[in-house]
Amino acid sequence: CPITMFWKFDLNTTSHVDKLLDKEDVTLEELMDEDDVLQECKAQNRRLLDFLCQQHCMEQLVTLITHEPPVDMDEKVRFKYPNTACELLTSDVPQINDKLGGDETLLNILYDFLDHEPPLNPLLASFFSKTIGNLIARKTEQVISFLRKKDKFLSLVLKHIDTSAMMDLLLRLISCVEPAALRQDVLNWLNEARIIQRLVELIHSSQDEDRQSNASQTLCDIIRLSRDQSTQLQDVPEPDPLLTALESQECVEQLLRNMFDGEQTENCIVNGTQVLLTLLETRRSGVEGLMDSYTQGFERSYTVNSSILQGIEPRLKDFHQLLLRPPKKSAILTTLGVLEEPLGNARLHGSRLIAALLHTNTPSINQELCRLSTMDLLLDLFFKYTWNNFLHFQVELSIAAILSHSVHEGRPSPGEPGSKEEAPSGNAAPESTERAEPTERAEPTERAEPTERAEPTENIMVTHLFQKCCLVQRILDAWEANDKIQAEGGRRRGNMGHLTRIANAVVHNMEKGPMQAQISDFIKELPEDCRGRWESFVEETLTETNRRNTVDLVSTHHLHSSSEDEDIESAFPNELTLQQAFSEYQIQQMTANFVDQFGFNDEEFADQDDNI
Repeated sequence: CPITMFWKFDLNTTSHVDKLLDKEDVTLEELMDEDDVLQECKAQNRRLLDFLCQQHCMEQLVTLITHEPPVDMDEKVRFKYPNTACELLTSDVPQINDKLGGDETLLNILYDFLDHEPPLNPLLASFFSKTIGNLIARKTEQVISFLRKKDKFLSLVLKHIDTSAMMDLLLRLISCVEPAALRQDVLNWLNEARIIQRLVELIHSSQDEDRQSNASQTLCDIIRLSRDQSTQLQDVPEPDPLLTALESQECVEQLLRNMFDGEQTENCIVNGTQVLLTLLETRRSGVEGLMDSYTQGFERSYTVNSSILQGIEPRLKDFHQLLLRPPKKSAILTTLGVLEEPLGNARLHGSRLIAALLHTNTPSINQELCRLSTMDLLLDLFFKYTWNNFLHFQVELSIAAILSHSVHEGRPSPGEPGSKEEAPSGNAAPESTERAEPTERAEPTERAEPTERAEPTENIMVTHLFQKCCLVQRILDAWEANDKIQAEGGRRRGNMGHLTRIANAVVHNMEKGPMQAQISDFIKELPEDCRGRWESFVEETLTETNRRNTVDLVSTHHLHSSSEDEDIESAFPNELTLQQAFSEYQIQQMTANFVDQFGFNDEEFADQDDNI
């Protein structure tokens, strides 16, 4: 009986693809209509591969991914064949890779896609980039040799840089070439073609926004890729020429000229500043990285090249003016009313750059920021835009950096890389709306007069923060103004959470920090009335606020009261790092890395049956 039951089942395993291949006049379209054609291809069905690798079939597949399908087709199926063709060509089957990578006729059909006039179809561009990228990884020498023979290759890629797939193609050239000797050869070729300088030229007010944005993102990714690979490959015989070019003072100065000389636009300033911020990155962790090699909790440290700081320093006055008079923006409607003068992305990025520079603790930059009174201006904006948490976080980062500066200010000599005690220099907390009404800040009459100090332990930025910026008085005035608003039934100001953290930072660093003595002296030198207000505030108001904030609804990280004996590194940096990573995630622009970031892969897209 069991044997009888056994023979009731049909054990014929012949696939539909094999049945089609039995037909003498089977077409490529018929095979691509089969749901399991990709699965059979990856399983290396010999009959299927022999059919696909015929010259006319390969030419047809390449043509499908590089030419627009007829416009009169149903939109639902219009790109079905191009998508399937791309999946077959990039299925990573050696027989297909060998045929495509070793046939110059096929490579020329593929390459001719770059000769199309912009804008490129973004879907076809992604198919092109994916196919070329796969060949760069699998048939490296043949494809690199072919591309280097094409004099216009890099010019055409830059011509189409407004399409994110071209950005991805450039990054594959930098990151997917093995072995190391060949990779170095490719980097030298790109450097001789001045690829970095040409990308910097695209960050200019005369270029359209997409070109600027993608050029900026490409430069940022090149910096991170190059630094990661130089860290991983310890036996590299010579430095990365692209990173060397990007970190050069000449490159930084050219970027800043594009941003500030001539017409100033928010888009150009923001994109240029993003490159500068990436150059100033000193830490990269898995939660904020885009590369596959990063994992949660893994962190790399880098040193800021002195040439970057030397290029930025003469332009600090331009960033100060940007904070004062940004590119004109129209009034916007928020949930709290009309905001007549929005803070704007340009000023926000300016504040991010100041925070990043302060973390380097470079003496000459500190002196210039003091001369310009930039921190005073940032505090003005902090109290004016009471609902912009992005800005509040940058001001908090700046103050945390100043308070945690080493006793011997800027231990490296002027122009050299800063100390290693910097906090993250990234973006801010979750965005909230802004409100138009600036906060009135009564200028305290009890300002402490500067005191002559001969001790070598004085830090110029700490002195500036407490004497010129009157940090303590501003904290007290803002807190009392908020208490008055709430007592009258008004809404608690949106910057009070950050103000609490800033006040805690002052107390922590006064009790236990590298500038403990200097901060304590400034508190003692406050006029008697102001000092009494501060002491009462710390002992009563701040302590009670911290006690309330200790309630932790998600059991992650408890806020501690200001009087607890807590190590200086855990008072701010750990918490700021998490907030930093979350903020970077919120504002990052979607690029060609979208697929990698959000976890979809080709199989999930193509194998519908498996997903079901």
